[in-house]
Amino acid sequence: MNINNLKKEDFWRAIILYGLNQATYKIALGHSLMRFSQQGKTKVTMSELAEDFFEMYLKRVEKEKPQSFNEKRRSVMERIIDLYKLGKINRSTAVEQVEKNAFRNVISSFHTVYNQAVPVQFYQRDKDGLILTDHLFEVFSSQNHSILKEELDARWDLLEAAFEMRRNNSQLVNDIRRMYLVNGYKRTDITKNRPVLNGYQNNVCFYCREVMNGDDVHVDHVIPRQLIHHDEVWNLVLSHGFCNEQKSDSLPSAIYIEKLIKRNEHFVESNHPIKEKLVAQLGNTPKKRRDYVLKVYNDAKIVLGYTWDGIRGYHPETDPFYRTYVRYLNKVD
Repeated sequence: MNINNLKKEDFWRAIILYGLNQATYKIALGHSLMRFSQQGKTKVTMSELAEDFFEMYLKRVEKEKPQSFNEKRRSVMERIIDLYKLGKINRSTAVEQVEKNAFRNVISSFHTVYNQAVPVQFYQRDKDGLILTDHLFEVFSSQNHSILKEELDARWDLLEAAFEMRRNNSQLVNDIRRMYLVNGYKRTDITKNRPVLNGYQNNVCFYCREVMNGDDVHVDHVIPRQLIHHDEVWNLVLSHGFCNEQKSDSLPSAIYIEKLIKRNEHFVESNHPIKEKLVAQLGNTPKKRRDYVLKVYNDAKIVLGYTWDGIRGYHPETDPFYRTYVRYLNKVD
């Protein structure tokens, strides 16, 4: 096919129908560009684009259809809408978060098909927003405007259906996510917990048992914060930066959960100052506290699915701190 014989509409269709779609952002941007061109706008600020995205996704997310290929994590737009619908943030804050976090890739990758940029650009980026080009106005001033809109709608529906096919128990996953989101809160300064946590760890990394040095001490959520949405001490540990980076947002294997449970029991049985808080949060008996942590862990497995096996060579039996407190707790029992 001679590329010189292609119309502007052909390039537009190539972007919409054949561009890589790991999420629905490209289709949403297509809708926005279409609307703004119909309004005769030649320049769109990022705040205007954020407003438009927010309104679109507010309607789409109500249908409980997934908006990304990653079945284990909701997209940025879905998470923002969730927070808004639950009353965690107001509309103004939601739109600000869209502008700040939702456009990281789609603006730069919109004109890319099969890892190559199409020769027709429908907008150009400047420091304040998007400059709409004559090519865009030419496409949407044609008689095929309604057909192109239908193609955008159909592509969005198709992507949602394809994403949903990848997800098992999608309603259960959504219900679990919503439960933790309702009971969660905004991020806090978790570094203040270092002294409390180090009383157990004694400068030894939770994940690899090696000594931590100087500034290379990170406070980490054992069960990822993306699910639990809180910063309570019962789920926090100290780790090397490397171990923290390797784990990232993954769910660790069960051996680390067992170690976390034992660590929490040490805090309770040794009458640590945070004992009362742990008992109130987790339960007033070792069994109740264990069952609570395991329930959260199992919920996380349903939602996140994947697990991080940990640092090669680590096992609790080789961890002197773990063995010390197992012996201590056995004596207490």
